[in-house]
Amino acid sequence: MSESSSYQLTQDRRELVESWGMNRRSISYVFRPTTTSQIADVFRLAKSTGRTVGLRGAGYSYGDASMNAEDIVLDLSRMKRILDWNPDSGVITAEPGVTIQDLWRYIIEDGWWPPVVSGTSFVTLGGALGVNIHGKNNYKAGPIGNYVDEFEIMLPSGEIKRCSRTENPELFFAAIGGFGMLGVFTRITLHMKKVHSGLLSVGAYSTNSFGEIVESLEERRSHCDYMVGWIDCFSTGAKLGRGLVHTANYLGPGEDLNPAQTLRVSNQEISPTIMGVVPRSLLGKFLQPFNNNVGMLAINAAKYVQGEVMESHKTVLQPHAQFAFLLDYVPDWKHAYKPGGLIQFQSFIPYDQSERVFARQIELSQKMRIIPFLGVFKRHQPDEFLMTHAVDGHSLALDYPYTESNKDGVKFLVEQMARVVVEAGGRFYCAKDSLLTSEMARAGMGEDRIERFACLKQKCDPERLLRTDLSRRLYDGFK
Repeated sequence: MSESSSYQLTQDRRELVESWGMNRRSISYVFRPTTTSQIADVFRLAKSTGRTVGLRGAGYSYGDASMNAEDIVLDLSRMKRILDWNPDSGVITAEPGVTIQDLWRYIIEDGWWPPVVSGTSFVTLGGALGVNIHGKNNYKAGPIGNYVDEFEIMLPSGEIKRCSRTENPELFFAAIGGFGMLGVFTRITLHMKKVHSGLLSVGAYSTNSFGEIVESLEERRSHCDYMVGWIDCFSTGAKLGRGLVHTANYLGPGEDLNPAQTLRVSNQEISPTIMGVVPRSLLGKFLQPFNNNVGMLAINAAKYVQGEVMESHKTVLQPHAQFAFLLDYVPDWKHAYKPGGLIQFQSFIPYDQSERVFARQIELSQKMRIIPFLGVFKRHQPDEFLMTHAVDGHSLALDYPYTESNKDGVKFLVEQMARVVVEAGGRFYCAKDSLLTSEMARAGMGEDRIERFACLKQKCDPERLLRTDLSRRLYDGFK
């Protein structure tokens, strides 16, 4: 360690670390560096003490992707400086702890927006690159990695490499989506999306089955900038997979008569109250009594009826942030799932198999009476990153309550659904996973990709200092 470093494995460094889904928690030695030299100090400490290092940003992975029980967790949330911004070109350089919220707030008044965002604004850029996040526009824009011009990454040896599509391209395409197994992003340069208004034109359309939602997305994909579907997982029979499609489009130059106003940060923020009266912070507590099959059946039915009513109206104008960050709309909504937390199962299925596979997943859930409280449906396109989760098809993300009484059932259900996914040539997403087995994860990713990643892992991290609970569970450290 450097002379100025005080990093040691002392008791005051031990903290309880929890997954965002609240389904896993463990004690780790947590370090929060503010400089690259301090990151190097942590790697030296790990090597000298025989420990491993797991990387963590905002901790918004549903499962154990940023957890490292009884070992070291390197929390990069304090490294959050904007290093350079060019409002003419839309190119920005930032540290890995900058969140998507920090990013859009910094650039929007200059007429720019992040080209890809997740459903929550609190994800860090380092974490976003680590899992190569996708948004409601993946079918058109691809993942966030498509907009990275270059990055600097520190290997566990302390060496810093600059990577782009032309400089160290193998590492570039593997580290993005490599869930922190090759090194630490220390400096990230991306290009943003030019926007001419702070508003989007948003529409809603009801669908009566999986077949209809697939058709709806295909009809609209060529002329919509964003699309996302909600699925009522309680519907059965001919209505299995019924739901709503929400679309959004950017406004063109001149369509917004007051762009300087709509692009203001204050006009993007989600209001802390509903109708200026009810604090949003109370909504999570309001939802808790409904956090059961009967309550969620009623909420899903009401949401579907509301969607049918909305469909009769014209499109509405909505700020970017309010459309994009639905998970932030109700603060701490996940607490309704306490004490056991929630499990999300997200699978990506080729186009010609998706309707059948997703219907089967819902049927299995209903048969076991472990019904997802939320289902989110998206259209996707393939990408060129090594450990990609994407396919030319669709994804369905399913949220399940995880309780003492249903834990064994949920694990069995996930195993059954995963087998259907693998048989259909589908894939999984590490940022959302909590319960996959190594067999299913490897089958989904493919041994060829895993072998190529393992070879690069050996070059970048021969002592295997970078490990997480997820990497041990799914890939056994890529041995």
